[in-house]
Amino acid sequence: MAFPKRVRLVEMSPRDGLQNEPGPVIPTAVKARLIKRLVECGLTHVEAASFVSPRWVPQMADASDVMALIERKPGVCYAALTPNLRGFEGALAAGAGEVAVFGAASESFSQKNINCSIAESLERFFPVIEAAKHNGIPVRGYVSTVLGCPYEGEIAPAKVAEVAKALFDMGCHEISLGDTIGTGTPVKAKRMLEAVARQVPVEHLAAHFHDTYGQALANLYAVLEEGVAVIDASVAGLGGCPYAKGASGNVATEDVLYMLDGLGIETGVDLRQLVATGNWISYRLKRRNGSKVGLALAEADSR
Repeated sequence: MAFPKRVRLVEMSPRDGLQNEPGPVIPTAVKARLIKRLVECGLTHVEAASFVSPRWVPQMADASDVMALIERKPGVCYAALTPNLRGFEGALAAGAGEVAVFGAASESFSQKNINCSIAESLERFFPVIEAAKHNGIPVRGYVSTVLGCPYEGEIAPAKVAEVAKALFDMGCHEISLGDTIGTGTPVKAKRMLEAVARQVPVEHLAAHFHDTYGQALANLYAVLEEGVAVIDASVAGLGGCPYAKGASGNVATEDVLYMLDGLGIETGVDLRQLVATGNWISYRLKRRNGSKVGLALAEADSR
């Protein structure tokens, strides 16, 4: 199959990127400014907040305030993670354009992450998805640990397909397939995608790959060849997983964009502006920029 002509980048940094940042809670104004800058780069789909218990994710305690502060641009989807009905109600009140639920392909990870089995998690999602349908809000479904689990090791592609199909059948318009611990390789990614695509049409699938082992871009290239046209990424490579020790951040949006530009695939996103945004948020967080492209361009510009 040929590469897609256009890829939609789903920017994860305001939620998945910031939720595990150590230290003091990041100011609401910084989060809102990050979102504004990302949209100015040309990104049209930003996961802006997570409506979860502040006890478990203190960096997301100001989700409603962030959603109220951001400057909405027409044509941009400002999405929110909503693990339960209470979270959905908060996202609805805050004006989220899309909500997301998250499950796992690993029973052990599901227990550690959301304290229930896979089957129980799907039951919890049902009222959220029904409420979203009633309010005309699209729902995105995440499946984590699709290429490996920190507790169970390799995950059978058939299991990933089973969970993805369940979410799709429940009404999720898009299923994001997450390599949570970043252990996947291109062949494994293709095999997993082939299994899932037999149950869910590829045009409803997205790739969400972490770069722990430096394989994310290679894995993305592999699934692009199979027709995947939606990629989740996080500026400056921000992110990680509190339930997967050693897991690094999401693949950096700058690095993905550089690859897509090189392949002649359209995104509508400006690389230079994105690099500047990655450098800006890295400086604000007092951390090293996790984007190789960001670092390389900064070095080139300083010569």
